[in-house]
Amino acid sequence: MNDTLLFDSLTSPIPGIRPDLNIIPIKDEGRDLLYFHDVMGYASPNFALDHQVETVLSLINDRTSIKEIAKLSNGNISADELLEFIQLLDQNRILNTKHFKLFSNKIEKQFESSRVRKPALSGRSYPNNAEQLKEYLASLFEGYDQSPVTHAKALYAPHIDLSVGENQYVEAFSKLRNLKPKRVVILATSHYSGYFPGIYDEFPFIASDKDFLLPNRTFETDSDFINQLRENDSDTGLTMADRAHRIEHSIETHLLFASHIWEHDFQIVPILVGSFDEILYHNSGDLAAKIDRFTNKLKVLDSEDTFYLISGDLSHVGKKFGDQTNASLMKGEIQSIDNHFMNASVNMDSNQLLENLATHYDSSRICGFPPLYTFINSIDNLSGEQINYHWWDEVSTESAVSFGSILYRKA
Repeated sequence: MNDTLLFDSLTSPIPGIRPDLNIIPIKDEGRDLLYFHDVMGYASPNFALDHQVETVLSLINDRTSIKEIAKLSNGNISADELLEFIQLLDQNRILNTKHFKLFSNKIEKQFESSRVRKPALSGRSYPNNAEQLKEYLASLFEGYDQSPVTHAKALYAPHIDLSVGENQYVEAFSKLRNLKPKRVVILATSHYSGYFPGIYDEFPFIASDKDFLLPNRTFETDSDFINQLRENDSDTGLTMADRAHRIEHSIETHLLFASHIWEHDFQIVPILVGSFDEILYHNSGDLAAKIDRFTNKLKVLDSEDTFYLISGDLSHVGKKFGDQTNASLMKGEIQSIDNHFMNASVNMDSNQLLENLATHYDSSRICGFPPLYTFINSIDNLSGEQINYHWWDEVSTESAVSFGSILYRKA
């Protein structure tokens, strides 16, 4: 990127630090640093600064200029030194500047124009070498008493980090070994659509026609099915603006296990599902109408050789997620909420599912609600069976995430 686009004014207010960044205090070889964690991947990797810059960072607020900060420092730092520092931040995409906006838009445009969706987790959550990945997945399933089923229509399973949920993944996906669907519709939590205000406000369903790549396999999308879903897509709340898929892990994690249990050829229909918060307050408005039209369309397009993977976790509680209370002290209450959610889901009772969450406005942040609610409203005459449930404490942050799995078969 051309450095002439960097912020270059001593008197104009300095654009603020990007609100989507997490600034995390860390120690590295005895040094106290501030690490800038960018979930969207725009900032330079592993960008960190000495903790002593924290005071200056607190003054970068869309209101204060470089000259004003220099004056506040009582001569300890010059305006020219501050400009150099600000341009360092800008160059590494830390500030909400013109440089950052052009860079991030370029990244998203490149992704949207690509024909493939590359894996976001390979090399971090699992091996990025095909042979090593094959060995890794085989080791997870080795010696497991699988008891696979011969008939099933859908699986609701987590997308929690592999290191946390390995056993639960194996227990759930091993049930599907004997199935050979020709099409797999994936309804998955969208964690990042909220980072793009204006793009997804009217579109809770985010499809992609890209082929999804893993180190060991390429999954081809079912373009015909997607095209049929797209008919009158403004009425169903479906969009093909798929930038929310770029770093999303909820579909990728399920494909990872599907690649191991199903060696036959099949096509996928990858759909992210955004927030359904509106229907917790008002269940007869625009969002409710779009959900109804979309689920009716899925129902019409369903066939005997179509299987559904629904990707979602359960509750997210504790200080990491905005609660004031340690998650361990909330465990009994939250497990009761999870139990009501799972029971309504097992029984395919979408009204009860919505009513349960609406009573407390989804206070425990069940991220699997939108995709699972979508599925339950789409497919009839199924019976559910809970496979597992797990509570994971992240002690260091006094937080917790719960997750579980449900297998659906014809009633």
